[in-house]
Amino acid sequence: MPAIWISTFTAVLIWSGINPKDQFTWFMEVLPALIGAVVLALTYRSFRLTPLLYILILFHCLILMVGGHYTYAEVPLFDHIRDIFDSSRNNYDKVGHFVQGFVPAIIAREIVLRKKIIRGNAWQFFFIVSFCLAFSAFYELIEWWVALATGEGAEAFLGTQGYVWDTQSDMGFAMLGAIIALTTLSKLHDKQLKTVN
Repeated sequence: MPAIWISTFTAVLIWSGINPKDQFTWFMEVLPALIGAVVLALTYRSFRLTPLLYILILFHCLILMVGGHYTYAEVPLFDHIRDIFDSSRNNYDKVGHFVQGFVPAIIAREIVLRKKIIRGNAWQFFFIVSFCLAFSAFYELIEWWVALATGEGAEAFLGTQGYVWDTQSDMGFAMLGAIIALTTLSKLHDKQLKTVN
């Protein structure tokens, strides 16, 4: 599995870096995937994750790379979806923010359960959803700081497309993603957790 993970990640990373729509946006969007890959490589022997989590993290990285290549506001498939539903915006960024809650929820769950940080299912659920919402809010702050630091060059990175409630809806989608991940994947995750150290 590591070879498939690495080859898929590398192939999509190379593709995304070839003539991206905006070089600055590509770098900012792909940077979290690169950081994540380094962290996974450094912890592979000491804290190996469940197969489910490696797949989810790869999926999240691919979403970041596609968004980085086209910019989140201009992913072609979502332009077609926008036109079909006569929407005013390309909603690929909402997929990204949904996954920004969905994947970290399982990451947090794995750490919480394996390290026995919090006892009780209800408290674990509350903490993980709160963590994902806080993570999403922090990411929105980073977007704001980047926009302040770079001015107009950050427009493609922000991807608000004129929607005044973009920040709030981004956090809402992340929270929804976290809740859905915990309610749909917990049983499968529990089975896989029995097989890791």
